[in-house]
Amino acid sequence: MIVGVMTISEAQDLLRFCLGHGGKVIPTRHFRDELAKEDLTIPAAWHVLKKGTIYKPPELHPKTMEWTYHVEGQEPDGKWLEIVFCFQTIETAKLITVFSVGARKRS
Repeated sequence: MIVGVMTISEAQDLLRFCLGHGGKVIPTRHFRDELAKEDLTIPAAWHVLKKGTIYKPPELHPKTMEWTYHVEGQEPDGKWLEIVFCFQTIETAKLITVFSVGARKRS
């Protein structure tokens, strides 16, 4: 089932719900591979998912027709990360990829 587009605020709230006891988060193989390339751990990524902010508007992926969102934040060791995810269902977030965007920090 394709989940419709959400506002940034709705997507951020639903992501936090999925991270809690109400839903689930599924890291894809590509996400795990990219996390390893960045020399990061799942707990570091979870920190960004919990504390980060979605700055960009949602994007419709042309092949999967899923709305993707980008959450950015600083992981505990100081690296600024961007994590791309989508919602497979209202209760399930799928982590697509992760990459470092340097030491920049949004104000």
